[in-house]
Amino acid sequence: MNLLKNKRFFLFLILVLSGCAALGVYEWDERYGVANPAKFDKLEPAAVSMVDFDTEVQPILNQRCVVCHACYDAPCQLNLGSYEGLTRGANKEYVYAAARFLAAEPTRLFQDAISTEQWREKDFFPVLNERGDAPEANIVNSVMAQILIQKKTHPLPDSELLPDSFDLNLKRDAQCTSIEEFKQYKKKHPLWGMPYALPGLADAEYNTLLKWIREGSRPSQPEMLSVTNQNHIKRWESFFNQDSLKAQLTSRYLFEHLYLGSIHFSESEPFQFFQLVRSATPPGQPIDLIATRRPYDDPGVERVYYRIRPMESTRVLKTHMPFLLDEARMQRWTQWFLQPDYQVKTLPSYDIELASNPFKTFEQLPSSARYRMMLDESQYIIQGYIKGPVCRGNVALNVINDLFWVAFIDPDLQNAELAQEFLNEYAERVPLPAADSSNAGLLNWIKYSQLEKNYVKSKTQFLNRHAGEDFKMNLDMLWDGDGHNENAALTIMRHYDSAYVLKGFFGGKPQTAWVITYPLLERIHYLLVAGYDVYGNVGHQLNTRIYMDFLRMEGEFNFLAFLPENYREQARDQWYQGSVNKVKEYIYHYAENFERETDVVFRTDNPLQELFNLMKDKLDPVLNKDHQLSNGKASAQAMSALFDIDAVRGLAAAQLPPVSLVEVVESDASSNFFTIISNSAYTNISHLFGEKNRRVESEDSLAVSTGIIGSYPNLFFQVKAAEMSEFAKSISQLGSPAELTTVIDRFGVRRTSSEFWSFTDRLHRWMEQQDSLEFGYLDFNRLSNL
Repeated sequence: MNLLKNKRFFLFLILVLSGCAALGVYEWDERYGVANPAKFDKLEPAAVSMVDFDTEVQPILNQRCVVCHACYDAPCQLNLGSYEGLTRGANKEYVYAAARFLAAEPTRLFQDAISTEQWREKDFFPVLNERGDAPEANIVNSVMAQILIQKKTHPLPDSELLPDSFDLNLKRDAQCTSIEEFKQYKKKHPLWGMPYALPGLADAEYNTLLKWIREGSRPSQPEMLSVTNQNHIKRWESFFNQDSLKAQLTSRYLFEHLYLGSIHFSESEPFQFFQLVRSATPPGQPIDLIATRRPYDDPGVERVYYRIRPMESTRVLKTHMPFLLDEARMQRWTQWFLQPDYQVKTLPSYDIELASNPFKTFEQLPSSARYRMMLDESQYIIQGYIKGPVCRGNVALNVINDLFWVAFIDPDLQNAELAQEFLNEYAERVPLPAADSSNAGLLNWIKYSQLEKNYVKSKTQFLNRHAGEDFKMNLDMLWDGDGHNENAALTIMRHYDSAYVLKGFFGGKPQTAWVITYPLLERIHYLLVAGYDVYGNVGHQLNTRIYMDFLRMEGEFNFLAFLPENYREQARDQWYQGSVNKVKEYIYHYAENFERETDVVFRTDNPLQELFNLMKDKLDPVLNKDHQLSNGKASAQAMSALFDIDAVRGLAAAQLPPVSLVEVVESDASSNFFTIISNSAYTNISHLFGEKNRRVESEDSLAVSTGIIGSYPNLFFQVKAAEMSEFAKSISQLGSPAELTTVIDRFGVRRTSSEFWSFTDRLHRWMEQQDSLEFGYLDFNRLSNL
């Protein structure tokens, strides 16, 4: 009986609340007219006398709003990097909802809807006025205007730290308010005006935004493509849409690796970036976008055309992945894929079990060509994992160590794993989680673990059979970048719940290292990039995370195989301390049937460190050293202090958050920026949860880089060069969070500082001046309140 009463009460409550919401909408409709979502699809561009969106409004949004509101993790899905994102509005649903039982419908900007009306059907609500167009109505009916006014009238309190009323947890319950709900929002959270938990806008910025909203929030005149870029697009679309079956299959393969790329056609400025997309229409006609969850999902048309369109959103570092399409690239792809004498007899289907397995889908293309294509831009390929949709969240990224190096097996080596015989024979044995769609069961990983064991056993037996007497297990097996390509060596750094990829070997002694083969590189891409669905259910996401354990261990064993056979177990045990036996068995399993002793000559009693050094020496001619601290441009006194910080180990290193940016200001007022990376040590990374229980703070370390590393800074420091020695000493003596607070009091630029925006503006200008190709705005969602 009580249960029935409770049900009735909740039903009554729902009816009351929905009735209140309806009443609110009715009152607004009565006062300002019925909302018309199509309004912004039909607005004329601003007149010359009006505020221009592209040149006056968007720059303010970039510097003050995009730094939090960009990409999938934008609060309330409000993406402010473009006019289309602003008019799309906000949504109360989280994209990164890892616990959902059923896959969500995708809501990708510029893909899953083409009009404001369609976004309203997907439960996005407006932040600009969609009712009658009058100056007062445009302000009163705009959430954006009202929340800016709220910040102006309720600025941050005059204190160094934000009060507890601010929730800075990345997984916080975002208060996504519509205009009808705004009165209650403002009353409940008076200090939560925008920019949230940051200083307010300068008067000029504030007035420009409100004037633009008051004038009707009009777009700018569309910008025409230059004749040069039109010619580039025409040439490349012709290349991607050749008629032969060989060319069509090649283009499908290239698209499935390039669809996230920021394509550009020249290494000289000014940079304009483009995206490769699938279309139902051929070159010369307007693009009819084929928007599917994954790049290999069934397009639903008889012939797919690959088209190039401009990227409309502001560049942000967390997603920006430049990829150059030039004449030399076209020649290499033609040489690798189109000129060799082989036949493509039929095009593969888009059936999910086939399409999710690249070894089956593209078995007619030479494996050496596929490997070459990925190696040519290996940083870009690996960045897909780091900067693609999978990147957000500790559960997604605690599958990798905080600092490790990556090298690759030479594609010219007669490697058994590159043999078509091997790939054809074992392709069936390496299905990926995407084959189970975006609604996967929670226990599918058990199936994958057994398949991985079978694959590894078969792989080692195959290698043993095909590695003849002339086979040498030495560092000549590593790709040397053909003597010029810096993609031969990479460093990957995890910053708790984000990560970054650098060319070169950075950071002194790495925690681990991987050696990647073609099958491993391809599987990583199809697991974490092409096959990953950020809108997938909990089963899909957990299966992806757990499957990556297998791939990480495969890369680690490939590295350990260069060690003396009697030392491999000791090295593995260093990496997997305290790991339960069943987890440890996976990496041990790689060595059970591998019969080869290393041919590397070791001369010390620490083969692991010696191998790191030998690998670094081997690849030194192509190591990118741009971020090495030795290339810093600060004064001698400041550089000496930075090297002291770089040497900090143990408890002091553990006090700093993952990414701290330091501006060193010289006596002539010039400045340069450096990054302090805090690398956390663990007994092992074999478990999904309980990461804090596996921390080994005594083994933590700091690494200082020239320039900016990481898209998500946690702390900002501004230090005069003359005070750098004192700053370094303070960092080296840290022993508690309270002591770090004291350092921040002296040298920090807190999120509450009146100098915050001038500091970040200077930072972004410096970044763009240093590397305009790679430049993108940072993300401030992980800034500390210390």
